[in-house]
Amino acid sequence: MHEVKDTLRASVRIGYDGRVHKTFRGPRAQERFENEVKVLKHLEVVGCPFVPRLLEVDTANLKIVTTNCGTRVERLDEDRKRKLFAELENYGVRHNDPELRNVTYRRSDGRFCVIDFEFATILENANCDASNPTPESDLDGTH
Repeated sequence: MHEVKDTLRASVRIGYDGRVHKTFRGPRAQERFENEVKVLKHLEVVGCPFVPRLLEVDTANLKIVTTNCGTRVERLDEDRKRKLFAELENYGVRHNDPELRNVTYRRSDGRFCVIDFEFATILENANCDASNPTPESDLDGTH
């Protein structure tokens, strides 16, 4: 496995099969783990196409395995980043950590994606109208 991140809060590794393995640790690890699982399940139910899919949950070891949403983004203009995180709210989730470190680029379809949902909030009374998200032409890598 290739190590991507190793901090006091989490260890993230990418397996040879491309899947992302994230193990939570440190302060409030249980709470952060449970929140990320809950948010990723919600985003799958509402059909958000630009976030990882939850593949495995290991509650005993506070570990999740997800699909890979591409490579880290080194630069992204503030307007495009703001639109990306705003689009997430169309799916009923506020990220609460809208930083560049939580954006990846998926080459297969030229799409910016959002990762790392341990501090995210599922919005109450969320419209979740995915039929009217921000146009992808504003958020793909072509502009």
